Amino acid sequence: MSLNINLPEAQRGLGSEWLKNHPQALSAVYDFSKRVFFAVYPLLKRVAPRFSEQVITWGEARVKGWMFNCQMCGQCVLHSTGMTCPMTCPKNLRNGPCGGVRANGHCEVIPQRMCVWVQAWERSQRMTTYAHEMRLIQPPVNRALHNTSSWINMYEKIDMQTPPGWEIDAPPKAH
Repeated sequence: MSLNINLPEAQRGLGSEWLKNHPQALSAVYDFSKRVFFAVYPLLKRVAPRFSEQVITWGEARVKGWMFNCQMCGQCVLHSTGMTCPMTCPKNLRNGPCGGVRANGHCEVIPQRMCVWVQAWERSQRMTTYAHEMRLIQPPVNRALHNTSSWINMYEKIDMQTPPGWEIDAPPKAH
């Protein structure tokens, strides 16, 4: 049985692996980009809301697509996962590796490839600012945010909202 290793999860932008292997530098770029975005976006939103949303989403898809093979989940956690996108896991696992990671650290679905979570762990250990976030449990991905800008969702706090129907009801009180 031959595996199709041309799955979107297996594609890498030329030079992107080298960049991802320097997560400390990327975290500095992330911090700078966040400050700039939070300063500029309110003005852009006021001047041309739909246009700015389209341009930001397009730019994010192109830049993060090349650098991180971004899947445009709308809830980016790159800074928490060693600048490694967990959505590139063939199983879309958001909180760590599956039980099928091979002894050599490779993926059980695409054996020719290193497990995304092995890479995330190793890269996160080289970060100072966000290394501790690797241990945080991430909420489930809200698929309704797919193909939206994670920067806009973060600014608007949309990425932190619990979608309708996801609320956990408290158990009834005993009398």
